[in-house]
Amino acid sequence: MTTETDHSRIAFVTGGTRGIGLAAARRLADRGHRVAVASRSKPEELDDRLLWVECDITDAASVDAALTRVEDDLGQPTIVVANAGVTRDMLMLRMSDDDFADVLDANLTGAFRTAKRAVKGMMRARWGRVVFVSSVVGSIGQAGQANYAASKAGLVGLARSMAREFATRGITVNVVAPGPIETDMLAALGDETIEQMAGAVPVGRVGSADEVAAAIEFLTSESAGYVTGHTLAVDGGLGMGGGF
Repeated sequence: MTTETDHSRIAFVTGGTRGIGLAAARRLADRGHRVAVASRSKPEELDDRLLWVECDITDAASVDAALTRVEDDLGQPTIVVANAGVTRDMLMLRMSDDDFADVLDANLTGAFRTAKRAVKGMMRARWGRVVFVSSVVGSIGQAGQANYAASKAGLVGLARSMAREFATRGITVNVVAPGPIETDMLAALGDETIEQMAGAVPVGRVGSADEVAAAIEFLTSESAGYVTGHTLAVDGGLGMGGGF
């Protein structure tokens, strides 16, 4: 009988040098996969099991070059975690067209560029796992984050459309939607704000990057072959009733 441990695959994680992306990359490496992590700048320190590649997800040529490097050095990726993204928070009346468009380009179109380039190899392999990292904000909204919320909500529609297009090729496409998670981005908000956010979460705390990574690990596994087009919330119950 074939088990998951029989398969060592190639994984590509954007935004994989810190936070949720790095936690996911490490979990995939723990499973025996060969993992490449992508970011615009090289980190000072990185797990020696991970291959770093330079990638700007707002540039299709950069995405292509990054995946070509992974293919040359490791092999064809059949697991893709699209985690890279940006924020540019401000109230909507102060938000310029560029403020809105730039966040969508990075968070939504960047994920599209990555998945489109990678899925061709998955089709040849007739096996693939794509996971988009969204946010609870995409379903419940957040004042000052109209651009970010729109981009994260868009990932759900993208995933469901891809899931329908590629299901017969053995490729699943899913979304993980984290709530407030202990990352550098959250820490920058300050202790008082974090405490208020934790108080709004039914379980009474913020989550860890590894808890989100565990959900990503499952969705990229052999066991998740019958799960596609799904949005898995990892938010302590914050988004209950406001999901997709």
